[in-house]
Amino acid sequence: GVLDVLDLHNVDLATLAWGKVQASAGQAAYEAVDRAIDLALAGQVDAVVTSALNKEALRLAGHDYDGHTEILAVKTGAKKVTMMLASEHFRVTHVSTHCSLRQAIERCQTPRILEVTRLTHQALTRMGIAAPKLAVAGLNPHSGEGGLFGTEEIEQIQPAIDQARSEGLNVHSHPVAPDTVFVRMAEKREFDAVIAQYHDQGHIPAKLVDFWGGVNITLGLPIIRTSVDHGTAFDIAGTGQASPKSLISALRFAQLMAAGRRPS
Repeated sequence: GVLDVLDLHNVDLATLAWGKVQASAGQAAYEAVDRAIDLALAGQVDAVVTSALNKEALRLAGHDYDGHTEILAVKTGAKKVTMMLASEHFRVTHVSTHCSLRQAIERCQTPRILEVTRLTHQALTRMGIAAPKLAVAGLNPHSGEGGLFGTEEIEQIQPAIDQARSEGLNVHSHPVAPDTVFVRMAEKREFDAVIAQYHDQGHIPAKLVDFWGGVNITLGLPIIRTSVDHGTAFDIAGTGQASPKSLISALRFAQLMAAGRRPS
């Protein structure tokens, strides 16, 4: 086969140092992402697959984004997006991601939970999973234990589940305790995906299950975007120790989703 390489010629490699945060590297990375998005929006590529992006370098270059997801949302005009982490038998999406735990609790609201549930259903359908089985994780210990440990499950999460089920989505009837829901998906195969309420609730089990082969997928965009599920790891830059597994998985997931989007 042939692998086409588009060199933007926007950085002098002689000026770059291994494992060092630099504004020039942040600018080059931003321009690469920007061009990739333009190509996807124009229909010239079927998907965008990204590697890790250093947020500090990005900001040194004058681009005040938290990461790829925010750049993608602004560039494509997407208003409703969420992050999915995926591996062979594990998929989790998130009601909130890059915010404080206090803010995450405040963002546990019915409209957002319903929005993420719909996006999750749509993504799995595009991956070829018919009538995907979804579970929504509770926010509090034991999913609130009937209101004893918090009322978010009763006041915010359950109404979102009820609405999703009324729309025909195959969602478990009640919020599932967050300390067991991932076992029920990864080992018992009861669910095709779990909707987590905040960043670490979804990220910790995802990385325990498959740290090296996990993939980050942005849902809600008009284009397909997958990414490695790890950071830049500047501490091992240039040592030959980096694993390609996550990038290979990201390429395969992008291929799967692109095939599902193409007309038959």
